[in-house]
Amino acid sequence: MDAPSFIASVIVITASGALAPGPLFFAAISHGTKSGAKGGLLFSIGHTLVELPLVIVLALGLLAAADPQHIKLFTGIVGGLALLAFGILQIRDSLRSRLDKPNSVGIYSRNPLLLGVVFTGLNPYFIVWWLTVGGKIIQDALIFASFAGVVLMYVSHVWMDYAWLTGVAYLARMGTNVLGSKAYRTVMALFGVVLIYFGFTFLLSVFNISLF
Repeated sequence: MDAPSFIASVIVITASGALAPGPLFFAAISHGTKSGAKGGLLFSIGHTLVELPLVIVLALGLLAAADPQHIKLFTGIVGGLALLAFGILQIRDSLRSRLDKPNSVGIYSRNPLLLGVVFTGLNPYFIVWWLTVGGKIIQDALIFASFAGVVLMYVSHVWMDYAWLTGVAYLARMGTNVLGSKAYRTVMALFGVVLIYFGFTFLLSVFNISLF
């Protein structure tokens, strides 16, 4: 396989994970309504702070020693509880916030870099994806060009995270310019409901239970 073909395969395969609506996506929208593209960029950096070390560890040969079930159990419980807490705070603060109050509390006023780390590291689907689908891609990268292949693979993947999260945060910020205060609070409350949904989904996934 030549380099262009390898890069194309990485982009196609990893797009399913990078572009799928998840907790980080909805949190980036919520925060983006206040911080815009800057918040999305910081979310992306926080995401990378978790993802890159994980990729390096897997590339160093720890993939076989990792237990996806144990990791899913831990991140499912801790991550689910964290998402429930953030969702409740989001709804509470959306009922109190005002568009003309820059210091309003809420998920958008918290550290986006830290939130990027939290929503990535405590997402069981993210971890398990890298231990399964991502693990296969890492193996292919090592076969293709050793650790240089891993670097090429990760660069081919990570740009989508930055473009996606920064873009949706920017568009969220632009959207607040055309929303009235009541509509804005309603939208933010709905995103809080979405975060709570993901929280319950994570907790139920520990027991292989689906909401639907």
